[in-house]
Amino acid sequence: MTLLELPGVFNARDVGGMPASRGRIREGMLLRSGSLVAAKPTAVAEIERRVGHIVDLRDGQEVAEAPSAVSSVPTTNLPLFLGSVASFFDEDLSLEEMYRHLIDESGARLADAVRVIAAGERTLVHCTVGKDRTGVTVALALTAVDADRDAVVADYALTASQLPAERNRRITEFLRAQHPHAENAVALATQSPAAVMRGILDEIDRGWGSAADYLRAHGIADDDLVALRSALVES
Repeated sequence: MTLLELPGVFNARDVGGMPASRGRIREGMLLRSGSLVAAKPTAVAEIERRVGHIVDLRDGQEVAEAPSAVSSVPTTNLPLFLGSVASFFDEDLSLEEMYRHLIDESGARLADAVRVIAAGERTLVHCTVGKDRTGVTVALALTAVDADRDAVVADYALTASQLPAERNRRITEFLRAQHPHAENAVALATQSPAAVMRGILDEIDRGWGSAADYLRAHGIADDDLVALRSALVES
């Protein structure tokens, strides 16, 4: 994987280069990041150069409050959370519980996001932070084409080190003031432990057989999975 310097955009990288069954993940085909709302002109130009399609996983309120600075690249909006983001803090969900909610409740939209990646355009997937919704979507797409699981988990875990310290400080202060009794709020906003992603991928295997079978159960056709592999894996 390659970290990308996109001024105004944090947690940006190309997941290409990791090992996969009978090959490796193709560089330049699947990028991930946090929100593009503060992207500087140089970052916008670089995204326009690198990306043919954007998948924005934020809900309508998030998009309205923080519209993307990139308007020239075709964008598919697929809100993954059913209900507001704030509700996860109100309910004091753990990361594991939030990801389980995504897997259980948003399967069709996760499949739709993977189908966009399978179309073969150079795709950037993002949400607000690029950690949870983006992390689950990218991990599903990579695991469905048999990318090395340790590499997929390491890519997810990398996010915590890519979040700006000042952002984490502000969000931690806000959450402790708004949700003083919540035990999971800070972890929910700032952490990406490898064990959490490994656990959710193992749960998918136990419940559906594999990531590919999970996607099939939520609307992905075999032709889509063949196209996904063709788009993402090079021998």
